[in-house]
Amino acid sequence: MSGTSLDGIDTALIDFKSNKPVFIGTVFLPFNEAFKSDLLALHHPGNDELNKAALTSNQLAHCYAEAITDLLKHTKILASSVTAIGCHGQTIRHCPTVGNGYSIQLVNAALLAELTGITVVSDFRNRDIAAGGQGAPLVPAFHRAVFMDSKAHRVIVNIGGIANITYISPRGVDISGFDCGPGNMLMDAWCRQHTGNQYDNNGDWAATGQVISDLLEKLLSNDFFSKPPPKSTGRDLFNDNWLRNHLRGNEKAEDVQATLMHLTIASIAHAIDTFYPSTDEIYLCGGGAHNSHLVNHLKSALPSKRIKLTDELGVQADWVEACAFAWLAQQTILKRSGNVPAVTGARGERILGAVYYA
Repeated sequence: MSGTSLDGIDTALIDFKSNKPVFIGTVFLPFNEAFKSDLLALHHPGNDELNKAALTSNQLAHCYAEAITDLLKHTKILASSVTAIGCHGQTIRHCPTVGNGYSIQLVNAALLAELTGITVVSDFRNRDIAAGGQGAPLVPAFHRAVFMDSKAHRVIVNIGGIANITYISPRGVDISGFDCGPGNMLMDAWCRQHTGNQYDNNGDWAATGQVISDLLEKLLSNDFFSKPPPKSTGRDLFNDNWLRNHLRGNEKAEDVQATLMHLTIASIAHAIDTFYPSTDEIYLCGGGAHNSHLVNHLKSALPSKRIKLTDELGVQADWVEACAFAWLAQQTILKRSGNVPAVTGARGERILGAVYYA
């Protein structure tokens, strides 16, 4: 998995023989700054972008293959023992307009199969979009399979580049979810721009600033936050230009960072309060789960809810998404559906993904 945060590649080797996923090993491979810049540039129209996108897809395949090779070497597992690679690819456009939608994830999956000698499942989103869905979020089906409880109403909150939530009723009878807004994406970009650091460790820099109330109000006035689900989003909406258009230019950098952190908090809390007020337990995953200031403020915003990390449920917060796409690949290989129509808005369950056999 390489997500909207553009920090690098999370690779997890999972054994699904039992009811719960068993982690055999994990590897994180960071993107270098030049490659990260190339990926960011492809989020916007530009000169010769088709050629650049194709070359970047090839480069991503080599990066994914390197991460997989490192993981297999570390775990002493042969490639021939692996059923499939679930490779999400790198999203550069996500425009799920009903009737004319599309979502583009870069990766040359055929090349990845050739480089690793392992069957690859990729292109998970477009089958759902073809069926009238948003193509995202796709992890709720995995959340239900792994995190549901017989008694508790649970919400899983992934705070990656974008924040998304999954609601699971007791025994998984009801499930729904949606992208609720920016997660770390805007905070990370602002932090890099003003401090040179890749992210705001623990939210310590944001904690030195003061929330700019009128700025927060303007940011939250975006139609996306009041739109009912199903809904999904990405850099196409929440990007640096969107933020700059709301700034006067004389704000203190740390105050903007504090405001962006509270934008993430407020959008998550509002989504849970509005759509899932019966929630008993909230479990966090993704990079933002380690932002202690963000988590503490989220607990204050949702005082009646028990908030913990998914580690307590057996899947480490940093590896939920990578594990989810391994699970989705398994669903594809077994010819089982991988989407949740109540989440994406698709006309029904669909088998997701394109398969490139080794």
